[in-house]
Amino acid sequence: MGVLSLIIKREFIAKVRNKSFIVMTFVSPLIFVGIAVLIGYLGSIRSEVKNIGVHDESGLFVKEFKSNKEYKYYDVSLVPKEILTDSISRKAYEGVLYIPKYDSIGKYENGIQYISEDSPSLGFVSQVENTMNRKLTKYNLSNQGFDTLVIDKAKTNVTINLVKSSGEETVKGLNEIKIAIGTVFGYLIMMFIIIYGNLVMRSVIEEKTNRIIEIIVSSVKPFQLMLGKIIGTTFAGILQFAIWAIVGGILIFVVNSMFGLSTTATNTELAALNSGELLDKVQMYYKELMMLPLGSLFFYFIFYFIGGYFLYSSLYAAIGAAVDNETDSQQFLFPVIMPLMLGVYVGFFAVMNEPHGTVATVFSMIPLTSPIVMLMRIPFGVPTSQIIISLVILFVTFIGIVWVAAKIYRVGILMYGKKPTWKELLNGLKY
Repeated sequence: MGVLSLIIKREFIAKVRNKSFIVMTFVSPLIFVGIAVLIGYLGSIRSEVKNIGVHDESGLFVKEFKSNKEYKYYDVSLVPKEILTDSISRKAYEGVLYIPKYDSIGKYENGIQYISEDSPSLGFVSQVENTMNRKLTKYNLSNQGFDTLVIDKAKTNVTINLVKSSGEETVKGLNEIKIAIGTVFGYLIMMFIIIYGNLVMRSVIEEKTNRIIEIIVSSVKPFQLMLGKIIGTTFAGILQFAIWAIVGGILIFVVNSMFGLSTTATNTELAALNSGELLDKVQMYYKELMMLPLGSLFFYFIFYFIGGYFLYSSLYAAIGAAVDNETDSQQFLFPVIMPLMLGVYVGFFAVMNEPHGTVATVFSMIPLTSPIVMLMRIPFGVPTSQIIISLVILFVTFIGIVWVAAKIYRVGILMYGKKPTWKELLNGLKY
């Protein structure tokens, strides 16, 4: 145990004293905050209003188009089509909606053109089509003797109130909140694995290249060396994350103070809150959030974090031992990262729709995907027995992977200048 602690200490000190580690530890929060400010600034910039000409020979639709923040409509029905086409080339109009006059309403369905230099957005096309569909529908109803005003008054807007079986009212969008919480924890694990798993791999490759490994393994067992690298790198990563959290919080506070940004509600918002309805909704959302198993989620996050990181770091260490440089390692990294990506996709498409379905349950048991998928399922309420089974499978697999990786590590770290073949790696498992 004394040897292992020395290796852990050595790896930790080597990482935190590295210039790139120090620079990125303090520069990364600046980059993150800068990106957040840039996104906020870009989001506040309104795009230029686009001028749209409406050449309506029928006279049915021109008054239906209302200008908004994105598009401004102009009635150019009296302007010849040829002149309008030329005005588009001169950028006087973004485009022209050309509506001929037909003797039959049915011909309007496929007889309308939008003339422009650039292809319009799907949102704009959909908006125009909906506007014209509503007008033609009313026109058809009027021609058939229906009173469209009566029909409009008869339309209703149904709002479904969600109620639990106990009779207690609940809120909409709760599933999305649950999946978002689980996704944050899952992404933290995936990001930590990818960033610091690569550090473990590069550390092994570097020591192989410098031939330091030959001296080290004369005093310690390869298994101890590999485990020490993983744990030492983990501690360095945790320290870096803690510094990011502290520095990021300070930077956000400074930015808020400098630019006058405030997270408190305005007088108008406070008035709306005091009106009662919005306040009740906020209280309901807060109550539902507090009812989620946040404590259990954080508790299990620690176990899945440790199990998932150690499992994947063992694979990264084995890859580093099996190659001589980072270029050669790329062919091995893709199969390692694939289960992590698969876990994220399964979480989004399976857990959100059916958190207790077969697909979500199976992938929350598979050790390569369970650290992500299970954390996405826990906010929906997972039986404790399933979580225990998943954790047992994860840690048993971790022990097995560590044993296999240690064998590969023992064979690969001393094979400098020669890439070990699959046969040599498999033979190493026998010893």
